[in-house]
Amino acid sequence: MITNEQRAELIAAACEARRRAYAPYSNYAVGAALLADDGRIFTGANVENASYGLSMCAERTAVFSMVAAGAQEFRAIAICTANAGSPCGACRQVMTEFAGDVPVYMVDEEGNGRDATLHTLLPDHFGPEHLTK
Repeated sequence: MITNEQRAELIAAACEARRRAYAPYSNYAVGAALLADDGRIFTGANVENASYGLSMCAERTAVFSMVAAGAQEFRAIAICTANAGSPCGACRQVMTEFAGDVPVYMVDEEGNGRDATLHTLLPDHFGPEHLTK
């Protein structure tokens, strides 16, 4: 669980990251901020490409930044869009690799939106625990 102060900090960081998005094709800027288990906050913005399939979502950018910095689990994530949209399926799957049933805060620039949990967004998810060695 995270505090109300941490929630507010994540939302502010996600909205700030959204302002740095590169979205000239969809014009749908997204920012994400996650709270790693070690207390650090990692952000990401969506980065589009003229070859659409090479674009990267904000949520995955934040997760990959976290891993590159040496953390491998997070406790919550905030996502800021124009209309408090939810993460795509690919982002939901990647987030599941590095978190349990954590809070997901989906907000617009004013902080309005809805809260969910990762497992609510990706029920019957597939994760590392499903692989046999």
